[in-house]
Amino acid sequence: MKLLESIKIGDAMLSNRMAMAPMTRSRANMDGVVGDSTILYYTQRASAGLIISEAINISKQAIGSPLTPGLYTQEQINAWKKVTQAVHEKGGTIYAQLWHTGRVGHSLVKNGALPVAPSAIGILGQQHFTMEGMKDYETPSALTIDEIKQIIQDFKQAAINAIEAGFDGVELHAAFGYLPNQFLADSSNHRDDVYGGSIENRNRFVLEVMNEIVAAIGENKAAIRLSPTSTYNNMSHLQPIEQFTSLIEHLNKLPLSYLHLMKVPFPADKFPQYHADTIDTFGKISKHPVIANCGYTRETGEAELQKGIAKMISYGTLFLANPDLPKRFELNAALNQADRATMYGGKDQGYIDYPFLNN
Repeated sequence: MKLLESIKIGDAMLSNRMAMAPMTRSRANMDGVVGDSTILYYTQRASAGLIISEAINISKQAIGSPLTPGLYTQEQINAWKKVTQAVHEKGGTIYAQLWHTGRVGHSLVKNGALPVAPSAIGILGQQHFTMEGMKDYETPSALTIDEIKQIIQDFKQAAINAIEAGFDGVELHAAFGYLPNQFLADSSNHRDDVYGGSIENRNRFVLEVMNEIVAAIGENKAAIRLSPTSTYNNMSHLQPIEQFTSLIEHLNKLPLSYLHLMKVPFPADKFPQYHADTIDTFGKISKHPVIANCGYTRETGEAELQKGIAKMISYGTLFLANPDLPKRFELNAALNQADRATMYGGKDQGYIDYPFLNN
């Protein structure tokens, strides 16, 4: 099956076409430092062709949720070095997903500081997890031009730190309603300067970040994740086909290792401007290898690869619960079911105790 075929992504030859999707697990300490359990967690899953790490905060300002890891202090970098070394010793390849949550946070998680965003527009109809329980979202502080320029440099430095920590590359998290996505979306970006208004201006932040990352760490080590149809965190796009076509065409000019596309379901009656098949619509535009994500199974993932647009499939929950997922797919073996109660936070239960085949 194509899922189990090798493929070259960036400068790495991967053993299969199954990527472990980035999944927040909230197992870092209060200083954003990962520990021994995280080393084991990733090492257990090193048979994935590519591991994309959980989202990693690029700065203190970037933090949105408690107990999420960082990549901006030397202690954090040193902790990740142990993870990447262990994965490499198992023959794995691992990218760091770089994260700034923007308005998807709360002052209770940020030492009293308000979240920041392109515009002072809060998220409605959802609540955010804090150490004091679920809270309504606050109205974020609108970023100044100087603050935007600083965040771009924070992304660049985090990419440099990731390479120092031993990651094989980095993926910009520009999906699912976090800060880069907030710049892309009409619903969250009401700016009237060079970072808002036109499609070109709303794409500017993401492209400037990607240019800085590529310049800092070199060719074939940078990637990006996009979710053109996700409505989570109050995201919406008035001209998604035009906007993301333009964005991907600009990304084609950069020496990236892959484009990670989330095929997120959406209410078609409320968003008639959205195209039902993200991979078909946007994947075929990309000159970079496409990784398709969102709810794929063994069968649907194989079918997606057979269509020829996507070159890899990323699996989230299935890898969380099945550390030996490629072997299970190869044998068409039964799958462990994920314990949703332990997905976001906790100790080792539901983290590193999922059984392997024959264990």
